[in-house]
Amino acid sequence: MYNDEEKRTLEGVGAMSYKAIQMARGLVKPGVRLVDVAEKVEKFVMDNGFGLAFPLNLSVNSEAAHYTPSVEDERAFSENDIVKIDFGAEKDGLLGDCAVCIDLSGHYSSLVEGAEAALAVAISRVRPGVTTGEIGREIAKAIEDKGGRPIRNLGGHGVGKHDLHSEPFIPNYDDDSKNVLEEGMVIAIEPFATDGKGLVTDGDSCEIYQYVGPAQIRQPAARQVLEEVTAKYGSEPFAVRWLARSAQSKFSLYAAIRELERAGAIEPHPTLVEIGRGHVAQAEAMVIVEKDGCKVLTK
Repeated sequence: MYNDEEKRTLEGVGAMSYKAIQMARGLVKPGVRLVDVAEKVEKFVMDNGFGLAFPLNLSVNSEAAHYTPSVEDERAFSENDIVKIDFGAEKDGLLGDCAVCIDLSGHYSSLVEGAEAALAVAISRVRPGVTTGEIGREIAKAIEDKGGRPIRNLGGHGVGKHDLHSEPFIPNYDDDSKNVLEEGMVIAIEPFATDGKGLVTDGDSCEIYQYVGPAQIRQPAARQVLEEVTAKYGSEPFAVRWLARSAQSKFSLYAAIRELERAGAIEPHPTLVEIGRGHVAQAEAMVIVEKDGCKVLTK
């Protein structure tokens, strides 16, 4: 639970997280490179005195989550894309997390509306004593009412200090969970809607990692990368491209990342892809559970 000073900081973190995704929303257009959006938004947050809870996620079409641009990434948005923007600011170890979805194609409005409706109804149901399974039931119904399927192996989560994904898990369907929401909990509610099969799996790309502990590292270049990661990012997720400025080359940087992963010093967070290659929409807000309901922090 958070004390009063931490709650004030969380409100500031939430407000900055929301400003950042709204800024990104205005930048996402056909022909624009993903890396340009990511770097502009991340710089905006840091220039305003906040850290980054995790790299800006720009997941497109069947990518549900965890895509962030790579080093020298030339990928650009197209007029056929549905784009998920997921991001959070950080201050003093307190983390933000929120997301919006943009349908550049105009073909997936029902998916976007389903995710947004699910988020709204879930927020309206949050109060002490409600179970996470009950929240999941409301999320699934709202998505299905718009013709979509909830993604069953993704969901919301608690948000702790230096811990972006803590208990409780908030399912996107009624999983019969009896975990009860308590006053003072901070949770991120995160509906995902798809026209696919309703499950995600690890994709082929991975640009987000997280330090998990010390390891024996042989190569000097890998040791240097590990020192930078622990000094700058601690246990928070980081993007490989954040390390590019101090690397000798793109090749040496990715070689170092591979060695650190093999040694168990860092954990990969690969892009999550819908198993039927269905299109995916997402909505997310972070709230604090209060006596008679909840307060949205990411606004």
